[in-house]
Amino acid sequence: MEMNLNNQTTTADSVLHVHVAAQELSRFRVLKKSVDEKKFHFLLKRIFDIAVSSFLIILFSPILLVVALIIKLTSRGPILYSNERVGLDGDHFKCHKFRSMVSDHSKKQHDHKRAVEHAEKGILHKEKNDSRITTIGKIIRRTSIDELPQLFNVFLGDMSIIGPRPLVPFMLKPFPEFKDIRCLVRPGITGLWQIRDREHNTSAEFMITHDTEYVENYSFFLDIKILVETPFAVLSGKGAY
Repeated sequence: MEMNLNNQTTTADSVLHVHVAAQELSRFRVLKKSVDEKKFHFLLKRIFDIAVSSFLIILFSPILLVVALIIKLTSRGPILYSNERVGLDGDHFKCHKFRSMVSDHSKKQHDHKRAVEHAEKGILHKEKNDSRITTIGKIIRRTSIDELPQLFNVFLGDMSIIGPRPLVPFMLKPFPEFKDIRCLVRPGITGLWQIRDREHNTSAEFMITHDTEYVENYSFFLDIKILVETPFAVLSGKGAY
């Protein structure tokens, strides 16, 4: 009897998964059609990205140089931390940030081990008192200065100023249907999730509603709204550690 119950449960779970997958596929097709119909809007968005990223790179160049120098002088390792992220159409690219952690994680075995364990579950390990974070790292994370090098990703076309956050592959592995939807647009430095729920930034699950809404309702005015609200989210410091 117990075996039959287990078999019934497994069958029910399989049927539910197929049903949910079919719903997501249908939604993906609707959203893809919506994106295709807005090709001119996305062309303007790309022109906007090139213009704004160029301007901000020049504007923030003194900060970029000073932070790079401090990182180089205060800890061993590269100035930038570049890792693989999932971008437009599912293509992978190297996303750049100022390095805010020690390079030799063997000296911080406890936190490094926890990070690896979380990654295996599709979760990004983040905590305020992570022993791997350097002194300058705490400051640039708190102020989001560590993400300024991503302006070069925007200029090169890997990213946009505004869009779903670029995630590492393991975070999207448990959500293949969601991955297809968010890969319809370029990932962004800021987006709906960042201005609404920045504290919950360790799993793609927390971003599904916000990112899907962005893809579904994309407009230039939505981008402007997000851009205006971003400084307030940064100044609040929530989730920035």
